[in-house]
Amino acid sequence: MHDLRISVTDRCNFRCTYCMPHDEYKWVERAEVLTFDEIERLARLLVAQGVSQVRLTGGEPLVRRELEKLVAQLRTIPDLHDLSLTTNGALLGTQASALRAAGLQRINVSLDTLKEDRFRKITQRGELAPVLEGLAVAKAVGMSPIKINAVIIRGFNDDELLDLVEFGRKHGYEMRFIEYMDVGNASGWEPARTYTKGEMLAAIHARYPVREVGRVAGSAPAVDYEFLDGSGIVGIIGSITEPFCSSCTRVRLTADGRLVTCLFAESGFDLKSPMRQGATDEQLQELIRSVWMGRGDRYSDLRWDALQSGKPYQTARKIEMITLGG
Repeated sequence: MHDLRISVTDRCNFRCTYCMPHDEYKWVERAEVLTFDEIERLARLLVAQGVSQVRLTGGEPLVRRELEKLVAQLRTIPDLHDLSLTTNGALLGTQASALRAAGLQRINVSLDTLKEDRFRKITQRGELAPVLEGLAVAKAVGMSPIKINAVIIRGFNDDELLDLVEFGRKHGYEMRFIEYMDVGNASGWEPARTYTKGEMLAAIHARYPVREVGRVAGSAPAVDYEFLDGSGIVGIIGSITEPFCSSCTRVRLTADGRLVTCLFAESGFDLKSPMRQGATDEQLQELIRSVWMGRGDRYSDLRWDALQSGKPYQTARKIEMITLGG
């Protein structure tokens, strides 16, 4: 357990088609959302268990008011070596400066297309211009590295792969391309829509030759590739074709205080209730240890084995992406 994803809210200003459920979604009641002090306490306990990196997510984390205060609180935790944030970028232009001043060093921005009509289609209500402006502001205030996450979907935006590569190279952003996968229950995923890591790498290498650098710390989801002309790095996450369950070091904390050990989990483990009922740090740490040591998550491995053999695989009702964050 080295990487902690903290969802600070399940609310979002977009309604991306592969993230939001088609059915009516029951939002977490405000009283059930963890306070900043509760998040800080659980983060400290998780750092004591081995976590060294924290990423703030949502929903869209920037819709949570005064998020810079949480950033400042988390920055006081000893042995927390890395604090970052994943955002859709729409509110970044107005908040980047305060977040940077509070101690946020780096960000990931989700951006699947550079075409305005496609952007509106996939986000349902978003506009592209504020996201591009937010990226520029984040760069101007000194955030680094700035990574852009793009899910590549066959038949939707696979024709923009090289445009996105060129956009990253031009502006000094690190692109992270992700295979389309069946997160949550709303994605509409089917194997034929997955544009594979191998296909992405071949197309990129043909235009801009690269050499493999590998996975950060040997366990990061993305395999990094360095452009031979020295113009930066691109990462590719083979979420379908190269599952990495055996080396996964991630744990997730939902906005309502559930500890989740897998992106494809059906449920989480309630930490909020015992915490609000007066549990000591030692009691909470023991609960965290038992959850982590008892995990048996292998969903991606099992899915890939089934796809290769042509057999059906179990698709349980998973936690929605809007709840888990990235």
